[in-house]
Amino acid sequence: MAEVRAQLLALRGRTHRLTSAISLVRDGREIWAGFETADLTLRTFSEAELDWVIHIEGRSLLACVGAYRLEGASICLFERIEGDYFNILGLPLLPLLAALRQHAPETLESAAP
Repeated sequence: MAEVRAQLLALRGRTHRLTSAISLVRDGREIWAGFETADLTLRTFSEAELDWVIHIEGRSLLACVGAYRLEGASICLFERIEGDYFNILGLPLLPLLAALRQHAPETLESAAP
């Protein structure tokens, strides 16, 4: 948890970029690749605010690349987020769905109600 605290303090008041990438492979050959980026800006929060977030989020922060969870109390540490939410969670979902519609429409049709 000390590393979580140190990482969040290092990001405090700064913007960092997150990139997620994905590719579609058919018969061992890549048929599509894409990536998305997001810029995340943490505000200049107090150490007391950070302590509260770490207390609320607990050990779940250890499983997060940035030591924060946008879907949890960590969101209060942010000033600005520019980019797609799904990308930040780790999957550029909208570009993937577009690629599936183009390259493998049967996968989406079979999932439709």
